[in-house]
Amino acid sequence: RHPPSPLPRALPNERTPTPPTRMAAALSSRATLRAAPVVRGAKASKAARPTRSANLTTRAAIADLPKENKDTKVLVVGGTGYIGKFVVRELCAQGYDVTAFVREKSGIGGKTDAAGATSMFPDATVKFGAVGSVDSIRAGAFDSDYDVVVSCLASRTGGIKDSWDVDYQATKNVLDVAREKGAKHFVLLSAICVQKPLLTFQAAKLKFEEELQSAGDISYSIVRPTAFFKSLAGQVESVQKGGPYVMFGDGQLASCKPISERDLAKYMAECIRDDSLENKVLPIGGPGEAMSALEQGTMLFDILGMEPKFVKVPIEVMDGVIKILDTFAGFFANMRDAAEFGKIGRYYAAESMLVLDDATGEYDASKTPSYGTDTLEAFFKKVSVEGLAGQELGDQAVFK
Repeated sequence: RHPPSPLPRALPNERTPTPPTRMAAALSSRATLRAAPVVRGAKASKAARPTRSANLTTRAAIADLPKENKDTKVLVVGGTGYIGKFVVRELCAQGYDVTAFVREKSGIGGKTDAAGATSMFPDATVKFGAVGSVDSIRAGAFDSDYDVVVSCLASRTGGIKDSWDVDYQATKNVLDVAREKGAKHFVLLSAICVQKPLLTFQAAKLKFEEELQSAGDISYSIVRPTAFFKSLAGQVESVQKGGPYVMFGDGQLASCKPISERDLAKYMAECIRDDSLENKVLPIGGPGEAMSALEQGTMLFDILGMEPKFVKVPIEVMDGVIKILDTFAGFFANMRDAAEFGKIGRYYAAESMLVLDDATGEYDASKTPSYGTDTLEAFFKKVSVEGLAGQELGDQAVFK
C-alpha cells in the first residue's frame, strides 16, 4: 500500500523491524539513482542453500528460465487488483504465457465476476480459486507447472486480520506451492514503507519477505515501489470544485517519487529477465524529483489555472484521534482496526516514501531509484480532464 493524498484517501498496498545490518544491505542494493531503462549489471550469486528437504539444492535462477518469452509460463496472483491488472497485461504484451489466478468474485467490492475477469485478460489464461487455501492453489492454479510466479497480493483494508491473512499467509501459501511444484523465480510486489515498520501490514509484509529470501530453492525479486499516482489524486475533484488543498503541517513533512501503474508493471516484468534484479530488494520510484504535498498541491493549482488555496492541519490533531481510538480499542475489539487505520493515516502524513538511509536515519531522494517515463504532472492533467474513472480505491478509501 502507498501514501494517500495529504488528506488521506487510501489505506496502504508486516513482524518486527528489520535488523539494521539487513536493512542497510537491502537499501544499498539499489541505492544509485536510475532513469529508464534499467541498467543491467552483473549476475547475482547463486549460492547453494538447504531446502526444506535434507538435501542441498542449488537455488533456481533467472538463467534457468526458457530463453523465449513464449515458452516461459508465468502465474500472476492478485491480478485483478489495481497494479495486478497492469502487470498481467504487460506480461501478455511481452509475449509470456500468462495465467491469472483470481477469485470468482474479485476486484473492488467483489464486483468482477468470473466472466468479467476472463474478459479483462483476453490474452491470458484465467483460473479461479482462493489464495487463502493451499489446496485451492494447488488444484486450481498449479494443475500445470510454472517457471515464474508474480505476486501482486495486498490486503484490501490494511486492517490487522486482513494484513496477516493476505500480506503474509495467502502470499506464503502461494510461495509454498510454487516451491513444491518447482517454480524457478518469484517476483513480489511489496512496499517501500516496510523499511520503517510501525504498522501491522508492514510487519506482515516483512515477515513474508524474510521467508522468501531464506527459501533457498527459488530466486526472487522483491519490488518496493513508492507512491502510486492514484494515491495522490484524492483531492483533484474537490479542488476543481473550488475546495482547498488540505495538507498536514506545512505540507513538507513527507515527500515521494510517485510511479505510474504502467511503469511499475514494466519494471516488474523486467524482474523476470534482468539478472541484475535477481535476489535483490528493489526500492523504486518514478521519474523526476521527489515532491512534497505542498509541491503537489501547487502543481495541481497551476494545472487548473486556479489561485492556490491551502488548509494546513496540525499533525497533532491525528495524534489526538489515534490516542482516543487506542483507548477504545483496549476495551472493544471491534475498534482495533479503526485505531490501526488512524495510525496508517498518520504514518503517510509524516513519513516519506523514499529510501531510508540507515546510516543517517533520514529519507534520501537521491538514493531512491527512478524508473519510467510517466509523470505526476501528466497524470494530474489527464484526470483533471477525464476524471478519476479507473482510479477507484474501494475498501482502501478512507473518505467515501
